[in-house]
Amino acid sequence: MGSPAVLFHLAFPVVDLAITKDFYVAGLGCQPGRETPNSLILELYGHQLVAHLTSEVPPQVGIYPRHFGLVFLSESDWETLLHRAKQHQLAFYQAEKRRFPGSPLEHRTFFLQDPSHNLLEFKYYCSPSAIFGEVEHSQVGD
Repeated sequence: MGSPAVLFHLAFPVVDLAITKDFYVAGLGCQPGRETPNSLILELYGHQLVAHLTSEVPPQVGIYPRHFGLVFLSESDWETLLHRAKQHQLAFYQAEKRRFPGSPLEHRTFFLQDPSHNLLEFKYYCSPSAIFGEVEHSQVGD
């Protein structure tokens, strides 16, 4: 499909905009955009997230089926965000770890949980071909 000049957009539910803004802006380093009493636009590494107020977001049991995040192309950028998350005492749903060590799918990952129970994964693949390729390997996730 190539690399078209587009941005990814994701709308997600939250129960408190002020706490959400603190987590994403102060914690993750997002840039805030427009804000209404019911929504907040955030810029996360060049992509658009839109937090929409709702009355309830039930916690998930496990990381599947729903989470969102970023795949870093630079391990040092991944480590920078990991250290920022720790420094700002963000809630880790899963601590940093290595998945599929020694295989072409090896990657580093960690999961955060925002104040509305949304799960975010941040990962770095040791081999860039694993991001969209390595189709002869059947592993996806844990």
